[in-house]
Amino acid sequence: MPELPEVETVRRTLNALVAGKKIERVSVMLRRIIQRPDDPALFAALLEGQTIRTIERRGKFLRFLMDDRTMVSHLRMEGRYGLYREDDPLELHTHVIFHFTDGTALRYKDVRQFGTMHLFDSGRDLEEAPLRKLGLEPLDDAFTLEALRDVVAGRSAKIKPLLLNQEYIVGIGNIYVDESLFLAGIHPEREAGSLSRQELRRLHEAIVRTLTEAVEAGGSSIKSYVNGQGEIGMFQHQLKVYGRKDEACLNCGQAIVKTVVAGRGTHYCPGCQKAKVQQTRRPNRQASAD
Repeated sequence: MPELPEVETVRRTLNALVAGKKIERVSVMLRRIIQRPDDPALFAALLEGQTIRTIERRGKFLRFLMDDRTMVSHLRMEGRYGLYREDDPLELHTHVIFHFTDGTALRYKDVRQFGTMHLFDSGRDLEEAPLRKLGLEPLDDAFTLEALRDVVAGRSAKIKPLLLNQEYIVGIGNIYVDESLFLAGIHPEREAGSLSRQELRRLHEAIVRTLTEAVEAGGSSIKSYVNGQGEIGMFQHQLKVYGRKDEACLNCGQAIVKTVVAGRGTHYCPGCQKAKVQQTRRPNRQASAD
């Protein structure tokens, strides 16, 4: 599933391609993609005459901001957008087409058919599902060390599933959690509330650095991800632990381990990311002498 860097890359490329274009009509070939309203014909009618002003991102969701409508789109596993000429051959698995007045069309393709589109009156999308309960944006100024500390404080959950929980922090995803925890030197099964302030500082810096570098590289093309212009990401060539099971750690040389944490495949270095060592009580000298 595309994570924050991939969705941000799609947002940037799509914005450059379609911002300012006016929708003449919309064709919906697969009903299940349209989640709100539940009538695809009404969805299409509400978008006629709307101009796409800009595209923003919230977590892993794209927000198409128009004259007085906002469309929220989630790509799920393999959803893709692409800009075509109207007379270009229609490709397989094309489910929704936004026909523009200039003779071009934005086509949404989805082999797995898991993607979703929700349509709202402007300003309402942030107040309702699926965006209403989303947590902190890790690349926003509001994501401070103190904000991260508030998220983990007193929590007994393991740090990895907590970071994957979109109600706390959005968009990091499995790949980038593994990479961030490695960079911070934190074991993925550490209890979140047990992290020291120094460890939290390292983790905060690692999350921001990892996501920033991934966005700059255009995301990671592990399976089928491409951006809005059909280009693959390049961050997969910079991964330190994810996908490197049994390979030597680039820091210490120990073999990278792959395990399962909270149902997710998890990569870490047992040398660089040690589990918390329990302090053992030392016997007093009198007892030793006896």
